[in-house]
Amino acid sequence: MQHSLVHRLGAEFLGTFWLVLGGCGSAIFAAQHVVDGKDSGLGIGFVGVALAFGLTVLTMAYAVGHVSGGHFNPAVTIGLATGRRFDWKDVPAYVITQVVAGLVAGGVLYAVASGKEGFDAGAGFAANGYADHSPGGYTLAAVLVAEVVLTAFFLYIILGATDERAPVGFAPIAIGLGLTLIHLISIPISNTSVNPARSTAVAFFQDGAAGQLWAFWVAPIVGAAIAGATYAVITGVNRADVDVEGV
Repeated sequence: MQHSLVHRLGAEFLGTFWLVLGGCGSAIFAAQHVVDGKDSGLGIGFVGVALAFGLTVLTMAYAVGHVSGGHFNPAVTIGLATGRRFDWKDVPAYVITQVVAGLVAGGVLYAVASGKEGFDAGAGFAANGYADHSPGGYTLAAVLVAEVVLTAFFLYIILGATDERAPVGFAPIAIGLGLTLIHLISIPISNTSVNPARSTAVAFFQDGAAGQLWAFWVAPIVGAAIAGATYAVITGVNRADVDVEGV
């Protein structure tokens, strides 16, 4: 069943909003639990944040993936279009919707976080970054390489898991776990983007992050486009003009 563009955009809004709220929210509120200025040890840490991002995609892919394809990410939309698995004419509407949904979720996170005395978003708001803004102090070159490669593999996972010969009904699990693994690798490198909408959603709240945002648009889109352009060549599986809708 082909859903209307309005309904597909509604599904993309819900999915992207949930991704930012759940993923970035876990990083902001739960990664570290501080009581009276001391770490209580009850925070979820990098592993918990990685799982949170993966679970947002897994749950929304099941909830609304059959409506919109479950992109929730401008890089995914562009990568699928590059691989001729999504119509280019719908790309602008999808990307705009994803970015707006992310910004709304970022605003909700800010409103909640501001309810705690002493909160300072400028000191840290789950933003992506390189150099001084990288959790591990990684250079711009290192961050760009990581983001390009990891986004490419995210697209390879999506393209493969949604193949008609893959186990039916399991694509969201593979995609969600794939995103979890990507975060486990790269949170220390860049705080993990692989998603320009996720990066944009929180960049303007954290000091200095907005100036580095360009990297988290360029690298994920390049990586996704590489995967979209090469998947059929590498695997011999050419499903051009077959939308991923129905994951």
